[in-house]
Amino acid sequence: PEETVTSSFASFIHAVRPEHLSKTVRHRSKRMILDSIGVGLVGSTTPVFDIALQYCRLYSPVAVSSVYGKPGMKLSPTLAAFTNGVATHSMDFDDTWHPATHPSGAVLPALLAASQMLPPGTKPNGMDFLLAFNVGLEVQGRLMHFSTEAHNIPKRFHPPSVVGTMGSAAATAKLLSLSATQCAHALGIAASLAGAPMANAATQAKPLHIGNATRLGFEAALLAARGMEANPLILDDIPGCSGFSVFYSVYQPKPLSAPSDHHEFLLEKQDIAFKRFPAHLGMHWVVDAALSVRNLFINYAGSFSPSLIRTIVLKIPVSKYINRPFPSSEHQARHSFQFNACTALLDGEVGLSSFAESSIQRQELRELLDKVVVEHPEDNVANFDKMYGEVALLLHSGDVLTGKCDTFYGHWRKPLSKESLLKKFRLNASHVLPEEKIETIIAVVDNLENLSDSSQL
Repeated sequence: PEETVTSSFASFIHAVRPEHLSKTVRHRSKRMILDSIGVGLVGSTTPVFDIALQYCRLYSPVAVSSVYGKPGMKLSPTLAAFTNGVATHSMDFDDTWHPATHPSGAVLPALLAASQMLPPGTKPNGMDFLLAFNVGLEVQGRLMHFSTEAHNIPKRFHPPSVVGTMGSAAATAKLLSLSATQCAHALGIAASLAGAPMANAATQAKPLHIGNATRLGFEAALLAARGMEANPLILDDIPGCSGFSVFYSVYQPKPLSAPSDHHEFLLEKQDIAFKRFPAHLGMHWVVDAALSVRNLFINYAGSFSPSLIRTIVLKIPVSKYINRPFPSSEHQARHSFQFNACTALLDGEVGLSSFAESSIQRQELRELLDKVVVEHPEDNVANFDKMYGEVALLLHSGDVLTGKCDTFYGHWRKPLSKESLLKKFRLNASHVLPEEKIETIIAVVDNLENLSDSSQL
């Protein structure tokens, strides 16, 4: 039969082998796995995680898969994936790729749960696990590259709820060693389970997008493994019959080449962004710009004195859902240029405690927010590869101090060092795990290729 886009993806998922992973890809993906686990662990301390866990405990008769931050607790595999996915995005602290999505949280929880689900003697080893994880990333990245619309900050749907569901299906299909035909059906089934509107950004419902992506992709692979069929052209652009193209106004799919000795994964060319504090990625530009101008202000005045400031000008890209002048909840605050810039100015940092209600409601913070004016320069586009953040302080004296950030620390152009990544992981994990277990996880992930049973992770 003539090769289609969908069949080429299915063939790739089925045929790709561990030896196709380069040293760079293995290194980068292990950093992602470690960061995602840490983010999931600290995310297990949040109210939205507790709500999801209470729900899942109503429907978990076959409890074999572990839950982040809850030693000894098990859920059914798909519900464990869902709960851990919610934990991963509960603080908006998880990694971000370009084009824009959160790739790890949509894939890793499904693979962790599936590894524990499989019976003894059939457990995938660490290299199989690493390969499946990268298959999930690759499928997400390839699908996003089919549309120029995907390169910009989203407006209609939350990307991981769409491409993440497909990536989870692909990753789980690989881990379960499905046939090429079953892989194609898994993608088709997943497409019918995908999607979530951007209107739920900055609410407790947003973490459900990641939880559903990893769970529903997992379920799609399980259904395909049991013989369920779907449209074999789901990724192809068929006039008059929308498949995956329904999510994009411009969609130009291309076949995925069969893996060869020289196959280059997208992760080889496009590194990942790791967040230094738990908020939407766009916040990291304005925080670094605010910290820069804060240092100038202290050199100018001797200390940070808000009374000397007449106006705070933020120059940011147009993106309605992260332009929030007066956020009233932690989730709104994580999606507010204004809040994060003013918090950085006031405190000299942004961290976990910045999003507590007591921090959000501070009078001195509200007074700074009252001084903010937002501008949208034409050259500041809503694109994580091209945008910048600029914070200008217009003082009562008439002087103007300006800080600007083109690339924050943690962006793929300025990756976190090993030391910074480990510091973040240790701090996050320490909220729920003792030191010896934290160091064990670091060692296991670092040597994942040599792990004989991936369910040990």
